[in-house]
Amino acid sequence: MSNSSFRARRGQLLVVLLLAACGRQAPAVTVPAVSAAAPAAVAPTKPLSTMAQVGRRLFFEPALSISGQQSCASCHDPAHAFAPPNGLAVQLGGPNLDRPGLRAVPKLTYLILTPPFSIGPDDEGTLEAHPAPLHGGKAVLATAPTSPALARVAPGVAKSGDPAAAAAALVPRGGLFWDGRVDTLQGQALAPLLNPLEMGNTSAAEVVAKLRRLGVAAQLEPLAGAGVDTDDKLLLSEALFAIGRYEAEEKAFASYDSKYDRYLDGKLALSEAEQRGLKLYEDPKKGNCAACHPDRKGAGGTRPLFTDFQFEALGVPRNAEIAANTDPKFHDLGLCGPERKDAYSRQASNCGLFKTPSLRNVATRGAFFHNGVYHSLEQVLRFYAGRDLHPEKFYPRKADGTVDAYDDLPPRYRANLDTLDAPFDRKPGQAPALDEAEQADIIAFLKTLTDGYRDDTAAAR
Repeated sequence: MSNSSFRARRGQLLVVLLLAACGRQAPAVTVPAVSAAAPAAVAPTKPLSTMAQVGRRLFFEPALSISGQQSCASCHDPAHAFAPPNGLAVQLGGPNLDRPGLRAVPKLTYLILTPPFSIGPDDEGTLEAHPAPLHGGKAVLATAPTSPALARVAPGVAKSGDPAAAAAALVPRGGLFWDGRVDTLQGQALAPLLNPLEMGNTSAAEVVAKLRRLGVAAQLEPLAGAGVDTDDKLLLSEALFAIGRYEAEEKAFASYDSKYDRYLDGKLALSEAEQRGLKLYEDPKKGNCAACHPDRKGAGGTRPLFTDFQFEALGVPRNAEIAANTDPKFHDLGLCGPERKDAYSRQASNCGLFKTPSLRNVATRGAFFHNGVYHSLEQVLRFYAGRDLHPEKFYPRKADGTVDAYDDLPPRYRANLDTLDAPFDRKPGQAPALDEAEQADIIAFLKTLTDGYRDDTAAAR
């Protein structure tokens, strides 16, 4: 199929989706029942489009993996905010489900609202959130400098410090995965399919062959045209598009029904501990969480996503649970690889930086940070409050007995660490920004960000 024909077919598909969105009848397609592995938790609140129904089937389809036992939902369980259903630091995949991954699996809730990767001023969370693209294409760098060599993080600028200095800093932001390496939901869906440590297919052709055996081409033909019967590239693209449509349409991916959402709407009050936690969360001299995880409504009343989509180097401890870390020469440097391999990955000022995740549903996680080194919010808050005050509590010791602080980040990149923003601005001998009771209050607040809140008191009445 020619490029022009491909674009025309995409246009026809968009017409179908728009008609469906307006309540008009889209072409009918028979979609086989979803596997019994698909839990009732994902039952849509309104009918999904036909394309999204195909995507839902593929999301729960283990036959797309090399093992025949792993689907997207295996690592993105709807009952766990589309994150892993266990506390493992990294998940297991490959032919025998025994190959450990390199990074903790992110949750998929609110993923659709991630903007494309770009380089721009540090605007402290004012980067506009909008649906991640559902069509292929290169990274959108509308705010990036013309030369990647100029796209460098300005060191020594505190996010909660001088606004003018922060605005002058150029920072990476947006994109999907911990390193922001893809912009489209198709790219996000394809990567695990081809990762030898995950679903393990050795090529796109192998994925296409499985799609054909599953009869996906016949399901997509009324929507995408007869070309999917013969064009492997088109079939793969439409299948990935279908998964993206499922993630875009299914309300459970972005339900905005947490206790905090009810509070923002004025429908209930927070408990005393939650109120104290919110105040500490916003205080730039205490938790300072809102500097990276904005919690207020945006322009026009848009709800907060609890991320500024930017990248930070926090220096979390090296995780011995990750098999790759048995090699002392291996380091996961986030924007600098090993997964990302573009011009930005070759800039020293980007090394050790990972994307700031949304804190929505954070209390449901069993592994925290990019390497899953911690398994509770209590551990996370202790690290934030004590990283530089008591490094011996978080990092191992060298052979000479000294503390090997920031042991998962090579010394040449440690200038990238955040040491200016609270709570990381404390020096040995000073009091921590947060004591244990204050940490507990922040955790109480973070638990209000879990979707599916039910007011048992009101229900009882």
